[in-house]
Amino acid sequence: MAISYPLSLPATNAVSSITFTAMNAVAYARSPFTFTGEAHAYPGEMWQADVSLKPMREDDAEAWSAWLTSLRGQFGTFHLGNPFRNSPRGTATSATITGSSGDRSVSVTMTGTLKAGDYFSLGTGTSTKLYKVLEDQSGSGTLEIWPSLRADASGATADLTSPVGTFRLATNSVEWSVNNLAIYGITFAAVEDV
Repeated sequence: MAISYPLSLPATNAVSSITFTAMNAVAYARSPFTFTGEAHAYPGEMWQADVSLKPMREDDAEAWSAWLTSLRGQFGTFHLGNPFRNSPRGTATSATITGSSGDRSVSVTMTGTLKAGDYFSLGTGTSTKLYKVLEDQSGSGTLEIWPSLRADASGATADLTSPVGTFRLATNSVEWSVNNLAIYGITFAAVEDV
């Protein structure tokens, strides 16, 4: 069976920590004489993630090392989200999103609430993108999100229960360590496939 991207993470519950970074393309220039500054925000916004797996024995570790190797460095893509939060903190169980590519404020139709910090995803396959809610929203209305909308959406169904984005490895090398007790250590860095 041929490998088809994007991959899902291996089935073992092995993530011990994940650090998400919200990267923004902003130019800032400060005068060396008056110290006043000027900022310019470019449209570039991207997720970055540093993932550390729990120490594990050979069977689980080899499944992860094979998965990492199967990505062929930065070539392959995979789905990644916050493994410690698979549902919103708000009460919404479904939502639809409407907006244009580049929008930071989108129209949401839902019953219930989404809280600042909740995640959702839009799209399928390689077009799956991860978003973060920036302000509490009760009921239908305008939803503030990060990053800006990646593609036009017209009544697109938001995944609130297992939100993920499409990522690729940050480098072309993968590595893992094994100690004298046959305990494996695996970490990897990923960037959003924009």
